[in-house]
Amino acid sequence: MTALGILLAMAVGVGLMLTRRLPTAFALVLLAVAIALIAGAPLTGEEESVVGTVLQEGAPRLAATMVAILLGSWLGTLLSETGIASTLVRKIVEFGGERPSLVAVGIFLVAILCGSITGSAPAAMLAGVVGIPAMIAVGVTPTVAAGTVLVGIAAGLPLELINWQFLSDAIGVPVATVQHFQLRMFPIALLGGLAYILVEMRRKGVRHTWAVRVGGGAGTGSRRERAARRRQRRGDAPWYALLTPLVPIVLALGLEIPIVPALLAGVVFALATAVPWREMTTTALRTLYRAFDVAAPPIVLFIAIGMLLAAVNLPGAVAALSPVVVAVSPGHVALFVLVFALLVPLALYRGPMNIFGLGAGVAGVLVAGGIYPAPAVVGLMASYGQVLGVSDPTSTQTVWSSQYAGVRPERSMLSTLPYTWAIAVAGLCLTAYLYLL
Repeated sequence: MTALGILLAMAVGVGLMLTRRLPTAFALVLLAVAIALIAGAPLTGEEESVVGTVLQEGAPRLAATMVAILLGSWLGTLLSETGIASTLVRKIVEFGGERPSLVAVGIFLVAILCGSITGSAPAAMLAGVVGIPAMIAVGVTPTVAAGTVLVGIAAGLPLELINWQFLSDAIGVPVATVQHFQLRMFPIALLGGLAYILVEMRRKGVRHTWAVRVGGGAGTGSRRERAARRRQRRGDAPWYALLTPLVPIVLALGLEIPIVPALLAGVVFALATAVPWREMTTTALRTLYRAFDVAAPPIVLFIAIGMLLAAVNLPGAVAALSPVVVAVSPGHVALFVLVFALLVPLALYRGPMNIFGLGAGVAGVLVAGGIYPAPAVVGLMASYGQVLGVSDPTSTQTVWSSQYAGVRPERSMLSTLPYTWAIAVAGLCLTAYLYLL
């Protein structure tokens, strides 16, 4: 009966999130309290209680991830404030000229860099504010232009230090374990994103949008338009500042610097290379304060996720849910890939396999119950992350990119889902090969 009560509570939580009766963070907090009470946890007390364990200890459970989010948001704000991101995009557009495929692939690469620094809507804005109109101007259809930015952000996700820290904290594995899988996932996401761009552009063709050609390549337009573009380029960031997105990645991978210092080094590098000395202090403070606004929503969400993880790891919850999860979880390697491949859509629409929602609780149960090795759960959730980060029409980056390109988020989902589903299946195969054979 305890297991049935917890499952019903989870179903109600999913319903509240899907219908948007409650914000995701609020629904997860209520769900965490409900699971703890159903599992027999006392309301108060120092150990295994709702107040002491779920609320008090659960809230800061993902503290390292929250700090990384703030620093990543600060670095992303600096990329926008100093013109580093827009300069990267403009250089790509100038280099690509009138070749739509080349421009789209270039924007895709810039989106990877932005996605490796920060996720969600801020990354989409960094790459898309200039990139989406530029792609449409050279003939890329609006749907593919939005999808290009999204698959680029997702391809950068395996390199995102914030994501490493989150999976490490949420699943309870060392950062090195997350890094081991994500570096092997990166080529899959990269090839899947390129396949989306090249196949969809060939399938849907090129549609020139002459009304927005003013932002086109350096060799097009009237003399007055070219002069206007030259004036705009005076605000370009120095070439060496364009290396900023690579600094945290190189430090974390090449020198094995921890995530927080690596992100701080990126902030310092951006300030030192793209901001005049006299303005450095004011710029640093202004962008830091703006970063708090950007970071607040995900930090609130991660506080709630920490409470949910604390609840599903209570002894009563583990004892009740483990037999159920064992019964429905595929044991054979081939069935693991097949079953979880069929369950990919459950990562959409804030579904139960969304790691940034109820999926965190599912991951916690899989690990706490010993159903799969913890690295395999990392691979499972990272594979699903490729789908929800691109094709979920309720995610902020999908909504922003689609609306900015002038299409509905559901249309972006239909355009990208076949590719992200294939990427997720490839990730599941990689997970099985690395950790289950």
